[in-house]
Formats: sequence, structure tokens, C-alpha cells
Amino acid sequence: MEISLLSRTALGCAALLAAIAPASAAEPGRLLASQCAQCHGTNGAGPGFEELAGKDLFNDLIEMKYRPIEGIMDRQARGYTDAQLRLIADYLSTLPGNGDD
Repeated sequence: MEISLLSRTALGCAALLAAIAPASAAEPGRLLASQCAQCHGTNGAGPGFEELAGKDLFNDLIEMKYRPIEGIMDRQARGYTDAQLRLIADYLSTLPGNGDD
């Protein structure tokens, strides 16, 4: 199976983060979630797309990763391991937000 450029980039960034991040990093999913900021804002609250702040998105991200490709989010989710998706979901759930659409 060929690894896409996006997947290689995500894996490279994750490897770099693991190499330089201190073991006591307060928010391990923050850098991984920075990719989400392009559409969902730096605080996970938009503008324009669904608000992510304050939500538990892990199951949604896993579903996107393993379903047939339907759109950009499915492609994005495939660029991360399940553990990385957990870190992203955990980080986004800690951001101030009302947790609903």
C-alpha cells in the first residue's frame, strides 16, 4: 500500500515532535491538532466549519479513518495513528466550547 504525501508529512511531523518534545509536555495533542486550525480555527471554534472545542471526537475521527474515503476529513484522519487521533481528540475536548453544534 502506497503512503500518500500527506501521510508521510504527518508521520514526519509526529516523529519530529516525539524527538524534540519534552516528556512533560502539558498538551501532547496540541501540535497534532494544529492541522485542524486551517478549517476549524486555532481555538477549535471556527469560523466557518463545525466547532470542535469541548467535544469528544475520538469515535468520529476513528470512523473517518476507516470508512471509505468520502471527503477531506477522511483523508486527514488517515494521516494519523489511532493513538495520535486519541491525543487530538483529548486536546480538542479540553478547549473552551459548548460541545454542541
